[in-house]
Amino acid sequence: MSSTASTTEVVRPARTVRGSVRLPGDKSISHRYAMLAGLAHGTSTFANFSTGADPHSSLACMEALGAKVVKQADGTIVVTGVGGTFRQPAGELDCGNSGSTMRMLAGLVAPHPGTYTFVGDASLTKRPMQRIKGPLEQMGARVQLTDGHAPMTVHGGPLRGIGFSAPIASAQVKTAVLFAGLGAEGTTTLHEAVRTRDHSEHALRAFGAELERGRDSISIRGGQQLQAVQATVPGDLSSAAFFLCATLLFPDAQLVLDDMGMNPSRSALLDVLVSMGLKLQVLNLEEKHGELIGTVQANGAPVLKGAEITGDLPALIIDELPVLAAIGPYTRDGVTIRNAKELRVKESDRIALVVKNLRVMGAEVEEFEDGLHVPGGQALHGGVVDSADDHRIAMAFSVAALRATGETAIQGAEAAAISFPEFFTLLHSLAQE
Repeated sequence: MSSTASTTEVVRPARTVRGSVRLPGDKSISHRYAMLAGLAHGTSTFANFSTGADPHSSLACMEALGAKVVKQADGTIVVTGVGGTFRQPAGELDCGNSGSTMRMLAGLVAPHPGTYTFVGDASLTKRPMQRIKGPLEQMGARVQLTDGHAPMTVHGGPLRGIGFSAPIASAQVKTAVLFAGLGAEGTTTLHEAVRTRDHSEHALRAFGAELERGRDSISIRGGQQLQAVQATVPGDLSSAAFFLCATLLFPDAQLVLDDMGMNPSRSALLDVLVSMGLKLQVLNLEEKHGELIGTVQANGAPVLKGAEITGDLPALIIDELPVLAAIGPYTRDGVTIRNAKELRVKESDRIALVVKNLRVMGAEVEEFEDGLHVPGGQALHGGVVDSADDHRIAMAFSVAALRATGETAIQGAEAAAISFPEFFTLLHSLAQE
């Protein structure tokens, strides 16, 4: 993002958090629906599609590949697919700030003859793309990177199914391989040592594809055709994490989240929050297109305990780690995060930024190569927080600011629009001064 457009948001201390909110559509699901609808036969309609900039980068790329996208006044997205064959784009496929768009779409276009060049903003250009080059080239595509990063060019054509063991826990790598397998000859099987979020499997099935799930593997047969769907995107659990952490900070806080995505592969976050003291009730649980949706009622923690997030757990809640660390000082026992080196290659080096900003607000914190330790029982004061144009850092420290003394200025607050443009409006409406 351009520094000339940088905005600063001031967050004041709150007395408690109260209210009811319906969150914008899940970012992960919106990406997958956009891509599969663009490839499918027929016209798909999506209510509550994510308002974040990233999934709209996916929609723009699908348009460049020949799909027709209409954004209706009520926010409904209508996508008419290409019927199984992408058009050669006239120019580069601009993924903006979205690593999800770049990695997953590379897999989707790889079986299609043509040359597809992916570009992104300065942050995306620093993120690793080698992890998808390996499996796609094993299948028969040719992928050109720039020092392991974007710009990335995929030379598509006939692919063959492979067996692939994912070296890192990454839902994006899994999705790239499954999407490529959809257009490959034969069957593609992916083995995961750590089971990652399964939105891609549900989305593929919703569009009519058949998959087989083993204990630690998922297989897809090539040559299957996708058919359009009508769907409502569940509320985004990663966005909810910020408000659930804010609720944790105040014993008398009360929050209701309507139509929330409750996918079990994402529920590890809720388990952590409950272990820290959050009171949680799930009401009206139902299933739509394989995704569970429910209303969540949350109440604050009488005692805010700490958390130790290590082993396989960090991979399951990687996006939520910054906000869990940011509220660490207020916990009784502290927050320790290890095995989370992936945080260093996100939109920013999130470990370094969390440490830097906690220290700005007066906290003691210990930094490790693969995580950090935030001792509990600390008080924070307001300060000037540097988001480094990272949406999750901007939002995480806005939550920490609610229990600090004095005002906190969040620099680069506009970064929140990457995933959650309504964030500050909702935060101010829920925070009772």
